[in-house]
Amino acid sequence: MVHRRLRRVRTFRRIAVISANAAALVLAAALVLPAAATADNTRVSIFDYQWSNKEVHINLGEKVTWDWLGPDLEHSVTGVSPNDLEWDSDPGTDVPHHRAGDEYTLEFTQPGTYLFQCKLHAWVRGEVVVADTPGNPLSNPGPRPPLNIDLTPPTMGEVKLQKTKLRGHKGTPMRASINEGGSLDAEYYRLDSKGHRVYNGYHEWDTYIGINHIRLAARWKHFKARPGRYVAVLRATDESNNTSKPLTKAFEILGKRPAKTRSAGEKP
Repeated sequence: MVHRRLRRVRTFRRIAVISANAAALVLAAALVLPAAATADNTRVSIFDYQWSNKEVHINLGEKVTWDWLGPDLEHSVTGVSPNDLEWDSDPGTDVPHHRAGDEYTLEFTQPGTYLFQCKLHAWVRGEVVVADTPGNPLSNPGPRPPLNIDLTPPTMGEVKLQKTKLRGHKGTPMRASINEGGSLDAEYYRLDSKGHRVYNGYHEWDTYIGINHIRLAARWKHFKARPGRYVAVLRATDESNNTSKPLTKAFEILGKRPAKTRSAGEKP
C-alpha cells in the first residue's frame, strides 16, 4: 500500500496520521535494530530538467517527497514500473505544470524497486528502492530545499520624459532606469472631459539592466497617438515574468499648429 500526497507551498499544512500498526513497526525497529539500519524519509529535488537523487533507498513505511524547485516546472512524478503504474503527481493530463514549492509525497509499505519518470520529459527520471526492513515513518526528511527561481519583481528607478506636451505622432524620448533585463510595457489611457481614463492602446519594448532610452507615445499598431490628454501606466517585467509596481506618466498630444495669417500686402 502506498499513501500519496501532493501539496502546494501556499496551502501548507502539517498532517501526521499514524496507524497503530505503523506505530508498532516503529517501536519494534527501535528495540531490535541499530539506528544505522533505517534509511529514513527523504526528499528529491526537481530542477534544471533532472532529479537531485536518481536512486533513493528507504525502508518499509518510509516516505519520499519530491520538491519542484524551478525554474522548469512542467514535470511529473509518474510510475512506469508494473508495481507503481497507478501513482502520478499529475493525473488526467499529459502536460504537467506546477508552481515553485509544490511537493508530492509517497509512503512505501511494500519492498521492491519503483521506477518513476516525467510523462513529458522521459529523461527526467529516478527510482526508489525499498528494503524489506521496517523503517521509521516519523523520521525527518530534512528541510525544504531553497527554490531555484527568481520571485523578486524588478524595480524602476528614475523615469523621465523629455517633453510632456507633444505635437504630431512621433512621441517623446523617455529615460527609464530598470534593475533587471526583460521588457517594459505601457498601457495608454486617454482622459475624457471629466478626467476619467479610457483605455486607448499599449506598446512593449525589450529592456536591459540600466538606463533604457525609449520613445513613449509614438504612433504604433496598438496606439494611434491622436490629440488629447493621456496617462501611460508603465510596468517592467523580468525574464522570470515578475512584474514591477506600476508607474504612471501624464502627457498631452497637441493638435496641429494653426496656419499663419498673412499680413496686409503679403503675397499669397
